[in-house]
Amino acid sequence: MRKFQLKKLNVITLISAVCLSFSAWAISLDEAKNQGLVGEDSSGYLGLVVNNSEAKAVVDEINAKRKEQYLKLAKKNNLSLAQVEALAAAKTIEKTKPGHYIEVNGQWVKK
Repeated sequence: MRKFQLKKLNVITLISAVCLSFSAWAISLDEAKNQGLVGEDSSGYLGLVVNNSEAKAVVDEINAKRKEQYLKLAKKNNLSLAQVEALAAAKTIEKTKPGHYIEVNGQWVKK
């Protein structure tokens, strides 16, 4: 029985290590922007400039968090989601660093 428990512990340790290493392999938002994979779009969210699975995961995660915050702001300030998204788009595009991508008239351009 003890031998089985040790094997189980080793498997759990291995799975934990693998899960941690996946997060170490994941690309960050800054890396994705610096590599030109993602940019700020005209709707207040991130968009994919280049089709890349790691960058898409970042975009999806951040956009979900942004939408959650936008909804809270809309409710708090008695605004529509679309109004908050438009304000956020203007702000994020304004804050985008030179050399990073922004969406202008449906096209990705370097700022």
